[in-house]
Amino acid sequence: MTSPAPTGTQHELVSGDVRAVVTEVGGGLRELTVGGRPLVVGFPGGSPRPLFRGSVLAPWPNRVGDGRYTFGGSEQQLAVTEPDRGNALHGLVCWSPWRVLDRSASTLRLGVRVWPQQGWPHVLDVEVGYELLATGLRWSVEGRNVGSDPAPWGSSVHPYLVAGRGRVDDWELQLPADRVLSVDDARLLPTGLVDVAGSDLDFRTRRSLRGVAVDHAFTGLATADRATARVWGADGSGVAMHWSPAQLPWVQVHTADRPEPALDRVGLAVEPMTCPPDALRSGTDLVVLAPGASHAAAWEIEALSR
Repeated sequence: MTSPAPTGTQHELVSGDVRAVVTEVGGGLRELTVGGRPLVVGFPGGSPRPLFRGSVLAPWPNRVGDGRYTFGGSEQQLAVTEPDRGNALHGLVCWSPWRVLDRSASTLRLGVRVWPQQGWPHVLDVEVGYELLATGLRWSVEGRNVGSDPAPWGSSVHPYLVAGRGRVDDWELQLPADRVLSVDDARLLPTGLVDVAGSDLDFRTRRSLRGVAVDHAFTGLATADRATARVWGADGSGVAMHWSPAQLPWVQVHTADRPEPALDRVGLAVEPMTCPPDALRSGTDLVVLAPGASHAAAWEIEALSR
């Protein structure tokens, strides 16, 4: 008997020289290449998803301190899934099997139901969509409240972008964000919103990532209709991520600093989010879905050429 892949069925999408692989488990992105060049850090089909690479983050992105929050007058205690920091991390769908709702050679739509569970008394239907474009991918997430009471909602996706050869220290970043959340060192929970001007976290003008450690949420995006993060390699090629600040007013950037040499700074996580870290506790930009209501957001990843 053949054992199933650790991430379930592998859904391959192809259009011209653009190729993506999406996994049944987590409904996430395992590979994205244009002309054979990777735009994201992938992982082997025979391995579990490492470090949330390509994950869909819902019904909240990032961290909930202590996993404890209050909503609708009731205190809830989520499972603590980041035990070394005492947080509930990245929602409830990363390890769930997703079913196919629709697909073609270059498009895919998957769905999953989030049932009531520890710390989460709501019922949500979540859909993720993938559509190959001429130079990359359009990625969307929608959540719908199918329960009888209001439900909190937040979403993001978690690609580690690859600009070109080398690692993060060989690349440059441009990000049009005026403000950033400072965090405590021990738990990476927000401590206050500050201007990026004059700090190591000011990437409004394209500059090198060499020696800069980032694991922060940015906001104050300079453009109203379309925000873009660009990551450039040494040869002038690169990768861009586009999103609407109206849908996604926050973006987490992480330089993937790891103790393991093989994993350290191999990609730049760029995660546009509907809300900041710890939003279930703070309420900041938290979406509240009335029964029957939905919220959708979309991201585009594009290859940049020299």
